[in-house]
Amino acid sequence: MPELQKEKDYYIDKLGFVEDFPAPGWAFLSLGDFKVMLGECPDDAKARDTGCHSWYAHVIVEDVNSLYADVKARGAKILSALADKPWDIREFSVETPDGHRIVFGQIIGSER
Repeated sequence: MPELQKEKDYYIDKLGFVEDFPAPGWAFLSLGDFKVMLGECPDDAKARDTGCHSWYAHVIVEDVNSLYADVKARGAKILSALADKPWDIREFSVETPDGHRIVFGQIIGSER
């Protein structure tokens, strides 16, 4: 990605990820059991320029309501608000500065 530091900061500051360990030219991040590896590719196109291919993850979490409240409070760019979907998942989606789009959801009925 062209702007690794900006993207990494967004995942940490807006989405609540933590950095697993430092590595030159890479960012290894986690949100619970979900892990991403972001790479520095200054000459590559931004994810948003790949159209539908910028949807890159659908993450099932244990408490989507709390996660949604947290990322919203942190100022993340919300693409679709938290809602129950016909495929029995309560979910919302976000977009990162580079244009990666991620869906976070919880299977309906799995609330604890």
